Amino acid sequence: MPAIALPLAVGGLSALITSDAMESFGNLRQPPLSPPAWLFPVVWSLLYILMGIASYRIWIAVTTHEKRREALIFYAAQLVFNFFWSIIFFNLGEYLFAFVWLVALWLLIWLTKQRFAKIDSVAAYLLVPYLLWVAFAGYLNLGIFILN
Repeated sequence: MPAIALPLAVGGLSALITSDAMESFGNLRQPPLSPPAWLFPVVWSLLYILMGIASYRIWIAVTTHEKRREALIFYAAQLVFNFFWSIIFFNLGEYLFAFVWLVALWLLIWLTKQRFAKIDSVAAYLLVPYLLWVAFAGYLNLGIFILN
């Protein structure tokens, strides 16, 4: 299903581009509650699948072209922000800017969720774990900025 493949591809490409930076990331001081490294790809894969299902529900929903278009534009924008956050954080090591970028990503996800909710409540609820994880990622990002 292309709707699921798209966010998985975005995440996979981002992971590929940032893979060389993972060793230096492992040497950073981590804030309390930092999960083990193996958990991140598992959680992100699940979140990308949920995003894909949500976007598919919007794509097939009975709604106006304008509502669908607006919702999917916000969805695409948050995917772009999601992609570049990893590069800013891992490759560039710009932890404060990455945190600000992550706040913008969280806002885009929330705005996407709001637009999805006007079309399909299930699609909107499928984005809640993503919102929560990005909020947690913000805590980790800010903690790494402060500690390093």
